[in-house]
Amino acid sequence: MACFYWTAPSPISRMKLQALWTLLLSLLTLSLDVTFAKVPLSSVKKTSKLPNNLVPNEFIIEVDELSKIPTKRSYTRSLDALYDLLRARDVSFKVKKEFDSTGIFVGAAVSIKTAQDAAALASTPGIIDIRPVYQYSAPKPVTKHVVTGPNDAAVPPDGQSTHVMTGVDKLHKESITGKGIKIGIIDTGVDYTHPALGGAFGPGHKIVGGYDFVGDNFTGSNEPVPDNDPLDQCGGHGTHVAGIIGAIPGNQFNTSGVAYDSEIYAYRVFGCDGFVPDDVLIDALLRGVKDGNHIITLSIGGADGWTEGATSVVASRIAKSGKIVTIAAGNDGSAGMFFTSGPGNAINDISVASVDNVAVALQSVLVSGATHDPVIYFATFALPVEGSFPIYATSNDTTVVDDACAPLPDSTPDLSKYVTIIRRGSCTFVQKLDNAATKGAKVVLIYDNGNGFAAIDTGDYEYAALIQSSDGEYLVGQYKAGVNILLTFLKGGRPVDYPDPNGGLVSAFSTYGPSNDFYFKPAVAAPGGKILSTYPVPLGSYAVLSGTSMATPFIAGVSALLLQVKGNSQDVTAGARTLFETTATYIPSNKTEGSLLQTLAQQGAGLINAYNAIHAPATVTPGELILNDTTHFNSVHTFTVKNNGKKSSKYKVKHVPAGTALTLREGEIFPEFGPVPLADASAQVVISPNTFEVGPGKTQTIRVTFQLPSSIPEARLPLYSGFIEVTGASVGDTYHVSYIGLKGSLKDQKVLDDTDYWFTDFKLPVLLNNTTDVQTVPTNYTFVNNDYPSVLFRLAFGSASVRIDLVDPKIKFVPTISPTQPGRRATPDDTGTIFSFPHHHDGGSFANVKIIGSLAEFTYVSRNDEVRRTFFILLCNS
Repeated sequence: MACFYWTAPSPISRMKLQALWTLLLSLLTLSLDVTFAKVPLSSVKKTSKLPNNLVPNEFIIEVDELSKIPTKRSYTRSLDALYDLLRARDVSFKVKKEFDSTGIFVGAAVSIKTAQDAAALASTPGIIDIRPVYQYSAPKPVTKHVVTGPNDAAVPPDGQSTHVMTGVDKLHKESITGKGIKIGIIDTGVDYTHPALGGAFGPGHKIVGGYDFVGDNFTGSNEPVPDNDPLDQCGGHGTHVAGIIGAIPGNQFNTSGVAYDSEIYAYRVFGCDGFVPDDVLIDALLRGVKDGNHIITLSIGGADGWTEGATSVVASRIAKSGKIVTIAAGNDGSAGMFFTSGPGNAINDISVASVDNVAVALQSVLVSGATHDPVIYFATFALPVEGSFPIYATSNDTTVVDDACAPLPDSTPDLSKYVTIIRRGSCTFVQKLDNAATKGAKVVLIYDNGNGFAAIDTGDYEYAALIQSSDGEYLVGQYKAGVNILLTFLKGGRPVDYPDPNGGLVSAFSTYGPSNDFYFKPAVAAPGGKILSTYPVPLGSYAVLSGTSMATPFIAGVSALLLQVKGNSQDVTAGARTLFETTATYIPSNKTEGSLLQTLAQQGAGLINAYNAIHAPATVTPGELILNDTTHFNSVHTFTVKNNGKKSSKYKVKHVPAGTALTLREGEIFPEFGPVPLADASAQVVISPNTFEVGPGKTQTIRVTFQLPSSIPEARLPLYSGFIEVTGASVGDTYHVSYIGLKGSLKDQKVLDDTDYWFTDFKLPVLLNNTTDVQTVPTNYTFVNNDYPSVLFRLAFGSASVRIDLVDPKIKFVPTISPTQPGRRATPDDTGTIFSFPHHHDGGSFANVKIIGSLAEFTYVSRNDEVRRTFFILLCNS
């Protein structure tokens, strides 16, 4: 079986093992197939799948400037000098790809063979950083439906509803359409044959350029076959993204791109399925810069939690160099707090959250025999039935609490000729449908009892749906009165406009931040739930998809509108994120009047308001205030308001708190699953001045002093957040600065899971023997074939480093998890640290504990997603 990382050489490997491991950070592998219940050890599956899709033996190295590489020969490139130096040091390596973008990234993707090669690589002068290569899976939307035509039920009633939500429609009326702006899309490729995407490829067309870095058959595990044609007619994701940005108006679905006059470059980094490694993504990012794109967008990523990944670092540097980079925040909302996605963690990028579309199309059935509007049933697609049917109510009592929960009486007629009407309540929908089916029921409409009009679980019953309580009560009343009511189902359905119950709210799937090093992620939100856009012609031409993948190109499109108006200077591109943040719209946690605002850990600074961003008469900076945790509490901040107008403006400043997110479950070390519960406990804020007047071209500084929320304990790691709102006298002259802080200590948060929460027969962590049973006595291993131990452990919180060390079995010490050097937060200028990858040490000491050797080390590791992952590390020879 394949090993996952560099391991100790044979002399150490053959020793009797009693392993102790110490923690600093984390990033490893999935191998537990469970959901939420405790499981026995037998549920653990040995697997050769790599930690967090780590590519074995491959690294991204960054090279210093040529003058700092010691060599006796003359070279024109740093890379050539480095290669000769590595050969002189007997390092066995293969260059997979080179990166030569001076000012952003100069380096290479290399593969090596042994632990000794890794150690030599890390100690070679001229290498300033080494990072592991990870793979990212091909982007998959949270939901997908390929539409059949303009009357398809999934088509939003107004194809431009997302534009109305964000003010894009008003900008289009002012002829602000992204003209002259180039946008690079790094994704699955684009079907440029689509009429709404120009129908062709090359200069003069909508898709003016691009590149295929991998080829159709690339899976992530085979060699890429690049070419100059980024056409994709098998994946679809990139085509949908392209339509959100640039779909040409006038199509049959009344939808257009946010920046439909922009020019698009398509960079294909996926085959029809599979993965893409960091080196291909970095290559595509640098190509996007070389091709002159003003904006680069990626709807790609995976759970990471840190800002230090190879692609994240390069994306951040590109953004700092004068480009706007938008990256999806991720679709892991169910995992809870501190589960951000890489490369969306890039420090200088715009990480994008998703908001549900305000409009949804539901199905309806016509009513005859009495005057009544069509009855709406909650289904995207029409029930597979056609024709007119009388109704049968299983109870004449519209207050019954257990309608059809018991077998229907013998007096019940053959229900196959009726539409059966049942009231919601007491038992499952499937139980009601089972009982109706025993009497022949084919079509069933269940009416709501006040619990909410939404999609329901009907199991295998395709002919059932939920209707509103008022409609159900009306139908039962008519049935009871003896009125001959007929319900008519039209062929293909009858879609009607209906406000999405969650429209305008943060999508449930949208990932929660912040990053583990406490950066403000996501930055801003955009429409991403139930979005209609283009799709490959062979796959249906149009589709409705959901995901932060859909929200991200929306922000890229708005960025193009901004650059068309303001120009693409470094000041404009560098200030874009702040501008979008300070002019965004607050997002509530639900539709109840007076509800708490959603935590900024999920909504970012709010829903993008494109119109206000571009027409803002003032500039507020910065857009984010990071208060840190209690241990490192940064209580005093300032921000400025600059009047860009020609007249003096008066402003009022106030505090607008959001809900405080409870990171941990009560009494446990594990995070709450999403939706994360919110508490009404906010910081206390003193603002000075809270009113002011600022003249044209002048700037006012505001000082803000925060106090921790006093009414909530630290035990659940509450993340408090909110806005400092600045309001002027005119419409559109309102801004806000976002803040986040944590009550509690991240440093003191327990990282290593030492509970039996997930397993029935032991506590973690454990050493497993060669039969995958818990090792309870000293055991000898040959490390031949499958005779080796394994370590099973979980991380309850992200960590900057994880090590598994081998120590003498007789050693006596008090375990600690103190790092050898004090940790610090990464900065935008950090180049990283040597050994930022899994590697091996030959003895020494760690935290004042003498070790024989380090069996494994990982850096910048996300916590375990409790739904999907447990770390299972094989301690075998590489």
